[in-house]
Amino acid sequence: MHKGEQMHERANVFEKASLVKQDVTRAFAGLKEFRQKFPFTENLLEIEMLNPDKLFRINPDSIGEFFQKLEDLFKPLKYNNTVFSNINIYRNAYLQIDDFKLLLRIAVDNRKTLAQKVDAKWERIGGIGQDKAFALVIIYSFNYENKTVLPIFNIEHLRHFTKCTTDSLNESTKYFSKGQEYEHFTLELLNNKNSSPTTRNWDNLYFTLFLYENYPPPPSNNEQIQTQTETTTTTTDTAEKKNVTQITDEQLDMQGFVKLLCELQKQHKITGEEFRENRTIWMQLKPNDRELLVIRLKQRLNKETTVNNTPKSQQITRRKL
Repeated sequence: MHKGEQMHERANVFEKASLVKQDVTRAFAGLKEFRQKFPFTENLLEIEMLNPDKLFRINPDSIGEFFQKLEDLFKPLKYNNTVFSNINIYRNAYLQIDDFKLLLRIAVDNRKTLAQKVDAKWERIGGIGQDKAFALVIIYSFNYENKTVLPIFNIEHLRHFTKCTTDSLNESTKYFSKGQEYEHFTLELLNNKNSSPTTRNWDNLYFTLFLYENYPPPPSNNEQIQTQTETTTTTTDTAEKKNVTQITDEQLDMQGFVKLLCELQKQHKITGEEFRENRTIWMQLKPNDRELLVIRLKQRLNKETTVNNTPKSQQITRRKL
């Protein structure tokens, strides 16, 4: 039996069982609510107005509304829980808000191909990594209505499903970029979907749940690593926790520094370029030198604030001097 015929038969059985239709309905209701709350596709100005606290909050640390809604959407679907296992992504997006906004603009740009969106520099946000799984979550969430992207956030899984449903697959992707490879297998899999009278009218999310149910992929390297990590000894866990605490302390210091830079930029005391330069300098300095930089910037903030309380004519004179 050809793979396409086999997929058609399995799809008929899956459709009759109707086990996941409630999950799909709930997910789409959540997606619509998410897009209404963050209408970046419809209005790019909403990206510029995005408050970092919507991504992550500190003191105490907690997930912001943007990422919390994505977790609430996709975690119940079970097949991609490992995507949301690294909270540092949220913290780093908060710290690198300018970089994150740039990536959001690319993700919602209808002039960009799927390959271009995936190949954007998502790895600049610490924690996303080369597999770009979390980037794929964002790209899908802001493009799902175009029906040209699947909620499959692992390129190995995408390749696996394509092989399972295609009799003669063109796998000549050796010299493709990550995005080109992802786009190639997405198109192949959507062609397979549209070739079956049963799956042709299915939504891409429903089709994806069918694939995970009927063609479960083997564990990826990341999933194997996560399993090994969960079974490490108590001694190793303790050492790792100490290391995490040290990293978190440094990140908290950086969060305070970024807030200072935000206040300076908000009061027009530094430009966006100076913001990025000072952030880069801070990351390269030793702890004592970082404290000196903070002191200098606070003095500048206080001094500039005093100037701003004087009449505008005097402010202009002082700036000229």
